[in-house]
Amino acid sequence: MKKLADKVVLITGGAGGIGAGMAKAMVKEGATVVIVDLSEERGRIVEKEIQQHSPNSMFIPFDLTKHDELPGLVEQVVSKYGKLNVLVNNAHVSRQVPFMETTKELLDLSFNTGYYPTFYLMQAAMPHLKETKGNIINFASGAGLNGQPTQAAYASAKEAIRGLTRVTANEHGRDGITINLISPIANSEGVQAWAKAQPEMYEDMLKGIPAGRLGDPEEDIGRVAVFLASEDSKYITGQTIMVDGGSIMLH
Repeated sequence: MKKLADKVVLITGGAGGIGAGMAKAMVKEGATVVIVDLSEERGRIVEKEIQQHSPNSMFIPFDLTKHDELPGLVEQVVSKYGKLNVLVNNAHVSRQVPFMETTKELLDLSFNTGYYPTFYLMQAAMPHLKETKGNIINFASGAGLNGQPTQAAYASAKEAIRGLTRVTANEHGRDGITINLISPIANSEGVQAWAKAQPEMYEDMLKGIPAGRLGDPEEDIGRVAVFLASEDSKYITGQTIMVDGGSIMLH
């Protein structure tokens, strides 16, 4: 039997990069996946790809900064499929500038697209995940763990998500819900854009990966997400899983 057979998964930021990679990996393991993204054009492309493996999977165009509408997004998924097994909070938008150039607007962009959607979707999903003994997968970043220059807004929101993940893992462990983080390095559109903007930092980052390469969104990051969404990981919660080729080794 496939590892995610009969599971319903909601993935934010699913129209490209790591989000799309996870969606493709999960449908191949039997999941029904709902991807959410602001980009309708790219979302429809990924929707067609995942429907080849899972005809009931779908794309929902949605602006995650409309925080008061996030509970309705969860209810839409549960109304259609009758349940929710896995919530993946992957979406995040941020701009990189030095700390002294970081404005409230840049902080708001990072928190409004990353931290707050994660927070409110978790709150809305928790009662449904309690029923299914489900899973939440959030996203950390080496930018926060290592304090990457020019990433003040992004790193701050990512570390806030890490703190939230640990608190909720403690509070909801006895509900049978596991809540973990992936901290990835992948050859995504965001990393490609960063490489163009900060080529020297990018080269230094690449040299610091013991595996010698960037991760593949589906084959590397997606397969770990499958594991965290499956019954194989039910005794793992509150953890930051480094899927980065060994570039950061936690102690």
